[in-house]
Amino acid sequence: MSQSRSLGGTALNTHLWLVYAFLYVPILVLILLSFNKSGLPTAWGGVSLKWYVSLAHNSAILSAALNTLIVALSATFIACVLGTFLALGIELRRKDNDKGQVVDTLLMAPMIIPDIVLAIALLSFFNLLKVGLGLHSIIISHAVFNIAFVCAVVRTRLKHFDYSILEASIDLGASWFTTFRRVLLPAIFPGVLAGGLLSFTLSVDEFIIAFFNSGSGQASTTLPMQIYAMIRFGVTPEINALATLVMLVSITALLASQRLNKAPRTHE
Repeated sequence: MSQSRSLGGTALNTHLWLVYAFLYVPILVLILLSFNKSGLPTAWGGVSLKWYVSLAHNSAILSAALNTLIVALSATFIACVLGTFLALGIELRRKDNDKGQVVDTLLMAPMIIPDIVLAIALLSFFNLLKVGLGLHSIIISHAVFNIAFVCAVVRTRLKHFDYSILEASIDLGASWFTTFRRVLLPAIFPGVLAGGLLSFTLSVDEFIIAFFNSGSGQASTTLPMQIYAMIRFGVTPEINALATLVMLVSITALLASQRLNKAPRTHE
């Protein structure tokens, strides 16, 4: 019996490490090749930082990085404001609303709808309103995409909130605005910040929606779009270096979001 358990444990550990290798070896190869001194994608020529230095002197990449930062910060701000109030509206009225399942389904829809479907829908919407495409259309599109994620994160925080504190604040004479500003917002702010970081990560990485709803020219090109344009001519160490930096920013924001979104301890 003990031998059978030992074999089972060994098989599970082997399977686990194989899955980890399947997931992370390509990423490690990408990072390693970004330091490749050789200009060839597979021939190793030693360790060098010249491709990272090259990125700093590439005007197209710098322009795309600035556009990505503008889009991500703007879309995150919009998504945080709208997503937070959406979460508050859902949770504060949940007691009086027996259609919670319907609301949850509608909220999850943007998360499960394929990106290309949402991209075409937004493009059709802009065309219907005769709105020109550019950074502004990408910002709006990313905000629409991210609202549901911010709302979901903030709702997680709200599920651990003691609403009797709000009632006590109002009973003591505070207005709703004062109660929101000095009681509710500080309590849920870590969740709002976590949702914002998640939104920022999604916006930095998003390609399909930005590609369909961007204008022509470098003025509305984001980093994922720039990487796509460069990779059409082959994979180079410069692309590997750029992808590594984008991945580093995304992972940092995602880890910070997860840390902030840890459920607060409840004191009995």
